[in-house]
Amino acid sequence: MRQLLTHLSLLAAALSLPVSAMAQGDGEARLPAVMKIVVPFGPGASNDAIARAIAPGLARRLGNTVIVENKAGASGVIGADFVAKSPRDGSVLLLTSSTFVTAAATQTRLPYDPLSAFAPVAMVGNGPLLVAVSTTTAIRSPADLQAAARSRPGKLTYGSSGIGSIAHLASEMISDAARIQMLHVPYKGAANALMDMAGGQIDMMVSNYSSLAPQIKGGKVRAIAVTSQQPSPAFADLPPMASVAPGFVADIWVAILAPAGTPTAVVQRLNREITEIAATPEVRALLEPDGATPTPYGPAEVAQRIKDDLVRWKQIATDKKIVAE
Repeated sequence: MRQLLTHLSLLAAALSLPVSAMAQGDGEARLPAVMKIVVPFGPGASNDAIARAIAPGLARRLGNTVIVENKAGASGVIGADFVAKSPRDGSVLLLTSSTFVTAAATQTRLPYDPLSAFAPVAMVGNGPLLVAVSTTTAIRSPADLQAAARSRPGKLTYGSSGIGSIAHLASEMISDAARIQMLHVPYKGAANALMDMAGGQIDMMVSNYSSLAPQIKGGKVRAIAVTSQQPSPAFADLPPMASVAPGFVADIWVAILAPAGTPTAVVQRLNREITEIAATPEVRALLEPDGATPTPYGPAEVAQRIKDDLVRWKQIATDKKIVAE
């Protein structure tokens, strides 16, 4: 009888395991039956779309349930803080972008350490921004922009989605590298800045192609350069801004992070699955409009990219005394 009870107890325990845990034998990391991908921005934006494309593929591969939850606010800080304080078992992940490091570089009181509070998992994609100008200007190239700014120091205007945004920091980096002076005009959101650039109220802005596309197609805005250090195959007709701003680069990325302390085996399993999902047609279709491509980094490479970007953005924020509002 005692032996029978023992067998029944073992059977009950096996049946109570999550499907994913039962299916991941032979040394595979066990993942929770229900997982959550937190997007620290509102629904409908590009990061949200990417998360919702990744979630079903990840669920199929792991044999579990993966949901997407938006936790917007404070330039992504609210959602990131939620994940940093979540269980360290792979059940809660953060899908974030370069805003993760620009927020850390410009906000004085973060509720977490951007380097030590997270376990980088995978890089979904990486690509350039564009430097664009109003078609009311005569600027058609990086050299034209440099010449126009030098002809009237501090008068050529550039817009951004707000103080401390990547557009703000990247434009200040251009100013330093190209040895020019431009006037920053911050807006509450990129859409307002783009509208004013289309109307000729401001001269220049750094932004992604998806945001610029309607105004470019409408003939109101002209793209003149990419922010990658080398030419981008996606925008073959545009030279790098680095052609007149030596050393300038401002690629943007989308990555997935877990709370620090998540087991290495779990991180490695998620890295493998997410890297393969990022290369699927469904996810590529979301990355390609902005010239981004899947980036098969290992966790250590993701961690190094975050660290390098943080140092770079922190330096420009410190030099220019930029503190996010």
